This record gives sequence, C-alpha cells and structure tokens, in this order.
Amino acid sequence: MTDKDIKQILLHGERLTLEAKRAKNEVPKSIWETYSAFANTVGGVILLGISEDLNGPDLSKRFTVAGVENSQKTISDFWNTINSNKVSQNILVDSDVEVVDINGLQVINIHVPQADWRVKPIYLNDNVYRGTFRRNHEGDYHCTESQVRAMIRDANEDGNDGFSIEYYGMDDMDSDSLRQYRTEFRILNDGHVWNNDDDKKFLKNLGGYAVDRQTGKEGLTLAGLMMFGKGLSVRERFANFRMDFIDMSHLVGDERYHDRLTYDGQWENNLYQFFHRVMPKLTIDLPRPFHLEGIKRVDDTLQHEAVREALINSMIHSDLLISSGILRIEKYDDRLCFRNPGTLKLPIEQIYEGGNSKARNPRIQNMLRMIGYGENIGSGFPKIIAAWKQAGWDVPKLKNKIELDEVELTLPIPHSKDNQSGVSKGVSKGVSDTARSILNLIKDNPKIGRKELADKTEISLKNVQKHINRLKEVGLIQRIGSPKYGYWNVIESVK
Repeated sequence: MTDKDIKQILLHGERLTLEAKRAKNEVPKSIWETYSAFANTVGGVILLGISEDLNGPDLSKRFTVAGVENSQKTISDFWNTINSNKVSQNILVDSDVEVVDINGLQVINIHVPQADWRVKPIYLNDNVYRGTFRRNHEGDYHCTESQVRAMIRDANEDGNDGFSIEYYGMDDMDSDSLRQYRTEFRILNDGHVWNNDDDKKFLKNLGGYAVDRQTGKEGLTLAGLMMFGKGLSVRERFANFRMDFIDMSHLVGDERYHDRLTYDGQWENNLYQFFHRVMPKLTIDLPRPFHLEGIKRVDDTLQHEAVREALINSMIHSDLLISSGILRIEKYDDRLCFRNPGTLKLPIEQIYEGGNSKARNPRIQNMLRMIGYGENIGSGFPKIIAAWKQAGWDVPKLKNKIELDEVELTLPIPHSKDNQSGVSKGVSKGVSDTARSILNLIKDNPKIGRKELADKTEISLKNVQKHINRLKEVGLIQRIGSPKYGYWNVIESVK
C-alpha cells in the first residue's frame, strides 16, 4: 500500500474494513479486539500512526497522519504478542505487516484477512465466549454465545447436518415425501442397489439416519428430519427455523401479497416439499423459448437452472440451528430474492470465482444432487452469473449481511410485462403471475377444471376461483356452456 492509497481510504472514514489507531509509542491494547473482529468477519486494514478527531464534522479532514515513533520496535512487539497465547491463532504472514512513509512519518499498515472457516472463531485470552469479537460498521463488538456457537459449528469439516437427533426416528418421517423422493431417485438412478433397500436403510445410505456404534443409539439426522420429516416433528425440534415464500409481484389495490407459502397446516413443511412447491412459483414467468432435442420439447433454460441453483444454495447453506432463522424466498415484479440464515463461510470473492463448495448441510446437498438438483463442486454461483449474462439481464447481487446473520441473493429480472411466455402480450398489468399461469393452462386445455388448475398451480380452489374471476374481469377469458360440461374461451385480442 502506498501513501496515496492510505490517504485515499482515510477520506471515507472508519468502516467495516478499516480501523485507524494513534499508536505513537506502543501497540494499542485495543488492536487485538480489532484483529479478532476483522478475522471473524470479512477481514480489514488496521493503520497505526493515525490520529482521529471524533468531533470533526468534515470526514475528509477527520484523520491526521501522526506517525509511529519507533515503527520497528512496534512491529516486533506486535509479532511477539500475536504469536503468544494472547490470541487463539495467528493468521498473518510477514507480508501482511508493512511500514508506509507519508511525508517523513511512518504509518504501520496491518492487513488482516478473513480467517478460514476451519479456524474460526479467532478469540482472545484463552476465552472463546468472552474473547470473540465481530466487526459491525466501524466498531468491534463482543460476539454473543449464539454467534460463537455458530462459528464453532461451521468449523466442523463434516458439516452441520449429520448429527443424530435423539428421540426422533422413522415415525417422524413424512411417508409421502420419502415415497416421492424415492420415485425421483429410482427414475434417475435405474438399477441402483439402494432401490431395493427398505426406507430406513435407504435413509442411512443417504445420511438421513444414523446409528452410534458406541452407544447403539439411532435416529434421524438433522438432514433426514429437515428434508423428509413430518411438519409437526420439524417444528417441535426446530421451532427457531421457518420456511417462507411470498409473492409480491403484480399486486392489485391494497394487496400486500397474492400468494404465500408458510406453515398453515396444509402441507408438511420439510425442505423437500418446500423445494418442490416453491420452484414452479419462481420460474413460471421466466421466458421459455421453443426448443427441441430430437422430437422432445425442452423447456428448461439456463435461467431456469440458475433459479433452481439459487434456491438449492439457500437451502444447503442455511444455518438450521441459528436462533430465529428464516429461509425466506421473495418474488417481486423486477427481482427474485433468496435469504437464508447464517453468514457466508467463504470470502465473497472466492464464491464469485467458484471452484469451492463448503455447504453447511452437505447431506441435504447430496440428497438433492442424487435426484438431479444442484452440484457440489462450487460452480453454483458462477453458473447463476453466466445465465443472467447470457440473457442480458442485470448482474445478480450477493450480500453477506453480517449484522443480520443472513445471506441475501438478488436476481434482477425484466418486468414481467416484457417477459411473458405463452400468454398474450396484451395481458393487463393488474393480472398476477399466478393468474397468468392459470391463463396458460386454460389456453393449453380449454376444458381444464378448477380442481386440476388447483393441483397444477398448487393453490387452493378458493384462490383459483379468485384468479379466474380476475381474468374474466379484465376480459381475457369467458366461459362457454355450463360449469360442468362447458369450456373456456381465451380472448387474446384484449389489450
């Protein structure tokens, strides 16, 4: 770093990744809290030899280069301390500490990288719960016990979802979810030896059921319960965790949303059911250009694959044990938003580059991969970026929201009025995405009934009728004949 670099970064003041300290004659005691905080968050730069006027109104003039009087002694003291039991681990190398001359004054620049997930938390004074810090805006803060436990969990090479849950067994499995999964597995893996196993052995092979060889205790793993468990069993054991999908696109009047999937007693709220119910809702309005492979029509585009990858990533990277965790998927007119509890395990730059995969829930990841969903080679995010670039859409944005213990991925999409497929370009703005889906189904099969529409769109008969009424209201469909024996007429000329 040059003197110009330091002057430039000081213009913007202290922040998440910058800390300036006076340090005229010695290493400041507070530097170790900052070291721990930077290492446990996203890394940062500590500048020694900088004075700060906290009352200065002009941010660009708040900092003054004061210099360190004996920089070599200060650096020597710094290395001696960081290699002692003051800190749990030294993650720096020689090149991370340097002296920069600024107009004859010496400033010590210390670069603290984000610590590898396998060595977190970085803590002080041999006390992991009292000596662990994180960075928030421009301050260093003690981590809560919950935050420390989350870092300790993340340091497990085997992931978070493999431990056996005491008192939860096969009676807590949702038989329909497991049966549906096994059907998908059998179709994709015809002839696989696991297809002949009973449900318990099948789950053991997948990592969804475990037996402790020492104690003989056995039961569902976290992965098995969360993926295939009965909704009541999931809520009893993980009352802190919730799955939520909300569609806030094409709202009419004072509508807050027109479609929501959350726990309401009408579905078994496990991850397998959530995935299969949410995916059609997310992708139904994406363009599906006509494409044939041989004589078979292929509707899956790169963008559909990318959305599926985004949903899978949210699931396999969720910290299912964090307090008040929500796996929340939101759909808007101009974007899809995926939020999962838990911060990023890897530096965000590595995620953009790809090639690394450090899922918190590797067994859930493998369960999905075994039925053709997702990969485990770290290509997920680059695939999403490439798919959006291929479509000419705005670049997806990944945020590590440290203060909320949450990761947010936003996929910008063209407003659906420019992004319709299979539906007349003249569809009114006041028609929801679900209504458009119903219109597509009616167009494909004018004799389709309300029950079949409800099954295909996965909404209630009451909501189907609401959307049909709206389509009638804007003049897009009309009923010809009786409710039982008639058919639908799609009026495509309506603007």
